[in-house]
Amino acid sequence: MKLLHLDSSILGDHSASRALSAAVVKAWQAAEPGIEVSYRDLAADALSPFSALTLAAGGAAEALRDAAQQQEAKQNADVLAQFLAADALVIGAPMYNFGIPSQLKAWIDRICVAGVTFRYTEAGPEGLCGGKKVIIVKSAGGIHTGQPSDVGHEAYLKLLFGFIGVTDLEFVRAEGLAYGEEVRAKALQDAQTVISEQLFSVA
Repeated sequence: MKLLHLDSSILGDHSASRALSAAVVKAWQAAEPGIEVSYRDLAADALSPFSALTLAAGGAAEALRDAAQQQEAKQNADVLAQFLAADALVIGAPMYNFGIPSQLKAWIDRICVAGVTFRYTEAGPEGLCGGKKVIIVKSAGGIHTGQPSDVGHEAYLKLLFGFIGVTDLEFVRAEGLAYGEEVRAKALQDAQTVISEQLFSVA
């Protein structure tokens, strides 16, 4: 099985989502020895924002692309190919200002491709990425799960991955990280417990 591990936190070694996403990958490797892991750091190696250049690169014939369009088209193709090749994904997705990091959004904009990861039919949109499993590590300074403030994060990610056909979607949550050391420590420990005891347990 091929597993794609993505991080999007800008906090480096101080990031809770990075530590927890790494723990998920480690637990998955223990549960399924031989798993093939690829890694992409969306903060350290940021994709450019989705732009007119992105659209122009995708719409122009290869022979007619200028240098900037060629670079953009290659970047887009590489991101999409890496996603399509993955059987499963672990995504570190902290909440920034009630939404996902812009670095993660830039990646999402490159995997949502009509005719490849979804299509429109007479009956409506159809996702084409069924069969993939996605685990999202959500971290937040406040507590937002189930609240109106979560519409731009967890609710959005559920909608997005459902739109492209991913129905096997799980969240590992560490919230309230800014509520003091005691609350932070408990939130991180609870997340670690979910990872070690629930995610890959045999029913």
